[in-house]
Amino acid sequence: MLRIQIIYDNTSGKSNLKADWGFAALVEAHERRFLFDTGANGEILLENMRTLNIDPKTISDVFISHGHFDHTGGLSHFLNENSNVLVHLPPSFRGVRTAREVKYYDRPEQIYPGFYTTGELDQIEQSLIVETKRGLVVIAGCSHAAMDKMLDAARNFGTVYGIIGGLHGFNRYDLFSALQWICPTHCTQHIQEIAKRFPKAYVEGGAGRVFEI
Repeated sequence: MLRIQIIYDNTSGKSNLKADWGFAALVEAHERRFLFDTGANGEILLENMRTLNIDPKTISDVFISHGHFDHTGGLSHFLNENSNVLVHLPPSFRGVRTAREVKYYDRPEQIYPGFYTTGELDQIEQSLIVETKRGLVVIAGCSHAAMDKMLDAARNFGTVYGIIGGLHGFNRYDLFSALQWICPTHCTQHIQEIAKRFPKAYVEGGAGRVFEI
């Protein structure tokens, strides 16, 4: 089973969690715990993690989608709490020296059984792909890379069931026609339109929300 808990988002689904511009999520599957992106502010990231009872030392891997501040701003704070992690990066983002190990991805490939990356697309962003019994779930930071390229890269590993994350500027709604689960977060400008066009697939994001697939 895949379990995703949003830690950091522009909106909050719980009154005791801080909302802020950025994105981070706990991704649990296949006996691994990933921190996907780290938001803009390390203090908010760690405070929200404490509120959600997420111990940084239980994280095995950190996956950074791209180098923008609202996805990497909390990285140094997190690594101060737990540097014994493998950090998965796009080649355009350098300078991480305090982690146990760093890997870069410039093409679609398997990270672990059940975990994949699109590799860096359009020289800006990679997305995490997780295998579930229902199909693949794509986890995106901002979708700065072209959505058709993201989905095509994911399909190297199977059928895409759903997507969660920032969908910055996305309006190619035809590309989502086959998806059964859509959770737009963070920088998505057209959330209401996505909800209207895909009422059965759409789910609301926000810090604190938990999804099990």
